[in-house]
Amino acid sequence: MIDNYLLQELITFEKYGTLAATAEQLSVTQPTVTRGMQKLEDDLGVRIFDRKPNKITLTKTGQIAAIEAKKVLQQNQLLIDRVQKYDYNNRILKIGSIAPGPLIVLKNIQLESNVRIINEFISNQNIDSYLQNNDFSILITNQEIQNNTLESYFIGSERLSVNLDKFTFLANKASVKFKDLKGISFIVLSEIGIWKDIIQAQIPNAKFLYQNQVDAFTEITNYSNFPYFTTNLSKLEPDRHPDPNDDRVQIPISDHNAKIDFYAVYKRDNRSLVNPLIKKIIQTWI
Repeated sequence: MIDNYLLQELITFEKYGTLAATAEQLSVTQPTVTRGMQKLEDDLGVRIFDRKPNKITLTKTGQIAAIEAKKVLQQNQLLIDRVQKYDYNNRILKIGSIAPGPLIVLKNIQLESNVRIINEFISNQNIDSYLQNNDFSILITNQEIQNNTLESYFIGSERLSVNLDKFTFLANKASVKFKDLKGISFIVLSEIGIWKDIIQAQIPNAKFLYQNQVDAFTEITNYSNFPYFTTNLSKLEPDRHPDPNDDRVQIPISDHNAKIDFYAVYKRDNRSLVNPLIKKIIQTWI
């Protein structure tokens, strides 16, 4: 077994070319590096250095050894990272989502101290790798996933509504379709995850005035008649939404893609670990 520090010395020497520079980079003495290089040759059982008066260089074999040493250290670090992530995820539950609604539900739950909500939205394309690499314990998505290593559980649906000036024609309807909203300008919070793709794709010729700050969004809605979107989960976070008693009427959008079914996806091996939290999410969903 070759010690990692010897491999690191070899890699550093290959990069900087001299014993003095190697010692400086590793914050050790030059004799320490010299002894280390000799020990590495002994451990490998081959000559990897060409020693001449006042000069030492790598042989061809030494150059190959440096390349392989890099691979070994990278694999060792990968092993450490994976084990630490696994241990962390068995102590800390990290949860991510493709949309804000499920995170709003989570923030209305009395969470255990080991639960961490990640506010940056994830992409459906990365779900498998995030879970397999133990980057997350639970990911909330609109995809039902069942395979050899992952499974999902339905946790609830989110339904989109539009809030329109009560004096407009559409405000008298019991429901509207996306196409009815053609050409309208909307005030919208920027961080809405997958809903952004849906409204942009489904409403023809619409304009979306995105706001990064909740305060700015609320201020504009209070002093204008711009329509805005809410869902059945919005009432769980009233501070992030305009006054429900303003001059607008909330109208449900009846298209099938104005409704998202959400699933909690997790590794099968972690089922007993995540199930108590998933049950709380379902109980809190409205």
